[in-house]
Amino acid sequence: MTDPRTKKLAKLVVEYSLKVKHDENVVISGSNEAEEFIAELYKAVILAGGHPILRISLPGLSSFYYKHAKKHQLEKFPDAFDYMVKNAQKYIGIDTESNTRELSNADPKKLSRRQIITRPISDYIVNEKAKIRRVTVGFPCLALAQEAEMSLSDYEDFVFGACLQDWKKLGKEIDKILAKFRAGREVHLLGKNVDLKFQINGKLAAADYGEENMPGGEVFMAPVRESAVGWIKFDYPAIELGKEVADIFLQFEKGKVVKSSASKNQNFLRQMLATDENSVYIGEFGIGLNPKIKKFSRNLLFDEKIGGTIHLALGMAYKENGGGNDSAIHWDIVKNMRQGKIILDGKVVQENGRFEIQN
Repeated sequence: MTDPRTKKLAKLVVEYSLKVKHDENVVISGSNEAEEFIAELYKAVILAGGHPILRISLPGLSSFYYKHAKKHQLEKFPDAFDYMVKNAQKYIGIDTESNTRELSNADPKKLSRRQIITRPISDYIVNEKAKIRRVTVGFPCLALAQEAEMSLSDYEDFVFGACLQDWKKLGKEIDKILAKFRAGREVHLLGKNVDLKFQINGKLAAADYGEENMPGGEVFMAPVRESAVGWIKFDYPAIELGKEVADIFLQFEKGKVVKSSASKNQNFLRQMLATDENSVYIGEFGIGLNPKIKKFSRNLLFDEKIGGTIHLALGMAYKENGGGNDSAIHWDIVKNMRQGKIILDGKVVQENGRFEIQN
């Protein structure tokens, strides 16, 4: 029997996050771990008058691809997928895994090369909001529950709790913080394992109210490309393409990473930084604001929303934040700020993970 929360989440995504309209094409992209959720999304799109288009992946095929694909296959642009996306008005990407370490042994150069080839599609989905609206939505599955060190039942409560909440009420709280940063020009992160300054174009700061990500709950902006100076050491590991990179240290001069290290998978960190000429710059500064997410789960969709954290993304800057840094990667790394301060234009706006924002 399908968990009734699955149906509620599908309805929330279709009606609230994407506001699917009559006659719109809606791509539903997911894997078989989310079979019951895909079915509920399909039904919700039909009831909204839209046209669901299914894009289903199967476990184990990605690792086979990167092990055996030849140069001409790695460099083949996915025309059919591109056509599907360019002819859709809405896109739902479901975040599940059958094996979170499936690509742990894949060649980083192959992974990087493929990212560069497929980048135009991901850029279109993320940045062309006038043409397509997208949402990435979390759904509970066994592999992600294991990563989070929870039972499947506890992980289901965690995921549904983070998603199925009063988004209008939370949005009002987020708006207060967004307004403060929209009037700002310089950010200084100061505290345990961080002393980093950068400029922002505050008027282009944005917020996620659960419309682009479900769960949402963050304020985000793009640092001025060459403004970052200082250093940061991240408390939480960063997980990308099946590889866990721990104790990441980055030092910046004129916006650029000039020194880097990690206690685990340091070579992968440096491979990511070498993806292209812009992957060494910060594309995003984000602040986690979802009150229902309190535990690190090794799933970025949730971890970057933890209250009392910030995250920096190496690489691509979103167009809505002013762009200015084009890259094939957008790699978010989360830091705990519960022993630190966020200083905006010389004034402390968050200390030890708590905001002091007046109404």
